[in-house]
Amino acid sequence: MAAKLGMLHYVLDHVYGAFMHRTKISPQFFSRGWGGKQLELLERMIDQLFPAQNWPPILVRPTWKTVWESKNACLREGVFRTPCDEQLLSALPPESHNVRVAFLVPKSVPPQKMACVVHLAGTGDHSFERRLRLGGPLLKENIATMVLESPFYGQRRPMMQRGAKLLCVSDLLLLGKATIEEARSLLHWLDSEEGFGKMGVCGLSMGGVHAAMVGSLHPTPVATLPFLSPHSATVAFCEGILQHATAWEALRKDLAVMTLEEVRERMRSVLSLTDVTRFPIPKNPNAVIFVSATDDGYIPKHSVLELQKAWPGSEVRWVTGGHVSSFLLHNGEFRRAIVDGLDRLEWKESPL
Repeated sequence: MAAKLGMLHYVLDHVYGAFMHRTKISPQFFSRGWGGKQLELLERMIDQLFPAQNWPPILVRPTWKTVWESKNACLREGVFRTPCDEQLLSALPPESHNVRVAFLVPKSVPPQKMACVVHLAGTGDHSFERRLRLGGPLLKENIATMVLESPFYGQRRPMMQRGAKLLCVSDLLLLGKATIEEARSLLHWLDSEEGFGKMGVCGLSMGGVHAAMVGSLHPTPVATLPFLSPHSATVAFCEGILQHATAWEALRKDLAVMTLEEVRERMRSVLSLTDVTRFPIPKNPNAVIFVSATDDGYIPKHSVLELQKAWPGSEVRWVTGGHVSSFLLHNGEFRRAIVDGLDRLEWKESPL
């Protein structure tokens, strides 16, 4: 029975993937090719991450407006200039230069007795709502939620891009590099300006890959909570369902090679830069909890286990389902992982 149910979840992922990616409802990923010189620049920049993994985050100063306020909580939205350096800024589309965040905070609790988790966007998550719904019930645990709008998404989406379908391969690396910089700066702001007692970072699918990178590269211990995430974007675009959403023929023409296998090899090489197992072990690996699905059509099990092996002390929790069904049905498990990951951190200052 369990095997049949597992197969049903797996098939659901493929049916959803076929509907979304093999029909003409939406364009394919990377329909404009590799990104030319921009891709070469990003490959060099990302390769340089590793010797300087403890570079300090840049402090940002968001401008806030209150969206609503109740007796127990307050929701604010903030805007700030992306902290990316000039080289990265010039590569980003102008629409992505300003960062938008939503900040949901319990009231009547001093920050040093609270935790805050930065929630990063999964593929196609263009708004704050889903992540605010995930974080909202955690208010009663004195856990605040900071939601980051990704570059290339929502109000930061380039005019020529349809939905989440990035136009060039270089855009995927740009999105990741900028997200890491912005999330680290937000964690730094929560720590140094707001004085939160504990902090974490989480994300679902692509957002989980970015959360793992942020947790790895941040100079202080943070709870790191990747949900339904692979160890590398290579898995998603070369093994999982998203390979059917990729414009391989356009990439072949742009690369000026004869076979699709050569194109796939180039893609594997480029996306190896997103391999989280190459990143440093986080400062507190015990506060790393992966939540993964037993029958995920997008993320194979071996990918999750590679991450756990690379980060000794981390934990993997399995939920029954596929990628789509777990995304819809297992928010309770994601919240439990957030609470448990934060519990494994020391308070910055004693809350007593």
